[in-house]
Amino acid sequence: MDSTIRIIGIDPGLRRTGWGVIDTLGNSLRFVAAGTVRSDDKADLASRLLQLHEGLSAIVHGHMPHEAAVEQTFVNKDATATLKLGQARGIAMLVPALAGLRVAEYAPNAVKKAVIGVGHGDKKQIQLMVRVLMPKATYDTDDAADALAIAICHAHHRQSVTGRMAAAAALAAAV
Repeated sequence: MDSTIRIIGIDPGLRRTGWGVIDTLGNSLRFVAAGTVRSDDKADLASRLLQLHEGLSAIVHGHMPHEAAVEQTFVNKDATATLKLGQARGIAMLVPALAGLRVAEYAPNAVKKAVIGVGHGDKKQIQLMVRVLMPKATYDTDDAADALAIAICHAHHRQSVTGRMAAAAALAAAV
């Protein structure tokens, strides 16, 4: 018998990190909550990363997800911005890992393909499909909508991801 699995999706960013929590039972998706953790852009980098850590920790401990999914970082022309995004992404992966969750990672195109059916699309298309898939969903920013899309992507792929993670753990234990 299947049981409900709670998933948190995280869209990392240094200024705004979106988060979305959904429940999945079989093919059924149910919106739980979504929002945005913000850091003070006038603060030093370490303080901003701490703000993200504390904010995400409160969300994870408050909603008690079973699994987590984080969007992978893409590299852009601004190396400094990419590095800072990577550090925020590290926090987005560390917080659920510290809570004992396995963290799946998805490329932006994989998220779009899972939610809107194609690997390239704009934020409006993602938001439209999030609303179609979960009519009761509410969110405060595009980042939170993207985080819900990441959670939806994981819900669609979680069986294969969980299987790969279990196989990798078994292989590591055997070595």
